[in-house]
Amino acid sequence: MDFNWYEWLGLPLIIFIARVIDVGLGTLRIIFTSRGKRHLAPLLGFIEVFIWVAIISQITRTATGIPAYFAYAAGFAVGNYVGMKIEDRLALGKVVVRMILSDGGEQVAHALHEAGFGATVVDGKGANGQVKLIYTIVHRRDLADVTAIINRIHPRAFLSVEEVRSSQEGIFPKDEGRFLITAQRKKK
Repeated sequence: MDFNWYEWLGLPLIIFIARVIDVGLGTLRIIFTSRGKRHLAPLLGFIEVFIWVAIISQITRTATGIPAYFAYAAGFAVGNYVGMKIEDRLALGKVVVRMILSDGGEQVAHALHEAGFGATVVDGKGANGQVKLIYTIVHRRDLADVTAIINRIHPRAFLSVEEVRSSQEGIFPKDEGRFLITAQRKKK
């Protein structure tokens, strides 16, 4: 009896790749919908369902046996992971960063303002006395820069970060400046 390469390797590989693409797009679609990017979600949904109907349904009719089933499940798992990683790289949307500082609040707010970010400072009272609450809404792609500024001044700052579904107005760094800074970094 000859080894059936297609049944044991070819078909499972096709199923795995198609499922990664299908589920990856589905994951992105759900994330975009939850972030208010409703113009992208229908397009991704169309492509996702097209792959499902055109490729996956044909393959699964002929797929019998453990290798095909394993590839289907593995493609689903990897597709979720790939979709989340792609979304992390895109860094779409905005986040609100909340800080609670027992000291150094004004310095953090000043440093954020100097970097072009908006920041609102509110006096408060915590479990151990007076605190400063600082709020800033930033593009997700700027979150690492903002946390670096905060950690440079106050390494033990209490931070919480949450997604912002929508925002209106505000102070955000100009994208033109970001392009120039990025271009200058690449030249070095």
